[in-house]
Amino acid sequence: LLAGNLTGHLLPGFVQPGGEGVVRDGQDLSGQHGGVFGAVDGDGSHGDAAGHLDGGQQGVQAVHSAPLHGDADDGQSGIAGEGPSQMGGHAGGADQHAEAVGPGVLGEGKYPFWHVDGFVINNCVFTEGARAALWYSRNLEMTHTRVEAPKMFREMQGVKLTDVVIPHAQETLWHCSDVDLDDVRVADADYLFMHGTNIKINNYRQQGNYSFQYCKNVVIRNAHIESKDAFWNSENVTVFDSEIDGEYLGWHSHNLHLINCHINGTQPLCYCHNLVLENCTFGDEADLAFEESELQADVIGRIVSIKNPTTGHISLDSVGEIILDDNIKQPADCKIELKGSKTE
Repeated sequence: LLAGNLTGHLLPGFVQPGGEGVVRDGQDLSGQHGGVFGAVDGDGSHGDAAGHLDGGQQGVQAVHSAPLHGDADDGQSGIAGEGPSQMGGHAGGADQHAEAVGPGVLGEGKYPFWHVDGFVINNCVFTEGARAALWYSRNLEMTHTRVEAPKMFREMQGVKLTDVVIPHAQETLWHCSDVDLDDVRVADADYLFMHGTNIKINNYRQQGNYSFQYCKNVVIRNAHIESKDAFWNSENVTVFDSEIDGEYLGWHSHNLHLINCHINGTQPLCYCHNLVLENCTFGDEADLAFEESELQADVIGRIVSIKNPTTGHISLDSVGEIILDDNIKQPADCKIELKGSKTE
């Protein structure tokens, strides 16, 4: 679709190196209009993905995508042989292969990476106007890149992101499988990772609500997640050495496993099935925990309050209040053990 060597492999409307749209040395790219993605560094070195395009670019070529029909926001994928699925002259597009897009390439236009199989994006910036640029594709490797556009990465398989910043990540990474994130930061990320499967994440920072809902087979390490309603209806999620801050964590989850984690926010971990906590701590806002949950929990320190756990075992140093009322669900046999004291 777009390759490192663009000459002779351009769709209608593309600009060859040296032609119209070439950005000259020293030109300021920070004011480019919507739909542009481009290099952080013109010389191919690894740049700071968190930075902005500015002066000092050297010989960066502009690449303009061909006109497409349909609107990604309305779910018009063109799978039936219309619009983006015909890019490059291959109807259906699933067998299209791209080599690399990297330093020295700029692009303009909607939906440039739909139905692509096997491509690398390095040291690029997708501006806000490039929303929905990557959908329905497979085997993407993206490194040292800033993605300012929302609604990216939909229904993709094989997504590897390394040193990537997504500051406006609303409705991003939906229905994606085999996802690997390392050193990724996301913000403004409401409804991130809906219905994802087989996800591995390390060294991760997130600000945005309703994340990881309906996800399956997820492993997260070294993360700071600020999200209310995180991991709702998720299945087989394990989180190591992380901080999760947000109300209503993990409701209706199955096989949620938290190891060496800090948890904060009201009413955490309620209505859970087979919940496991190892070596976890709770913040001052984490009250009314574990309602109607089946769990095994080893907690360090204090929990403000525990309400009506259904069954299992909770071990902790202290608790401000234990609420067991007429609304408790059977079998209502959860053991709450204060370390050094008798079981209650």
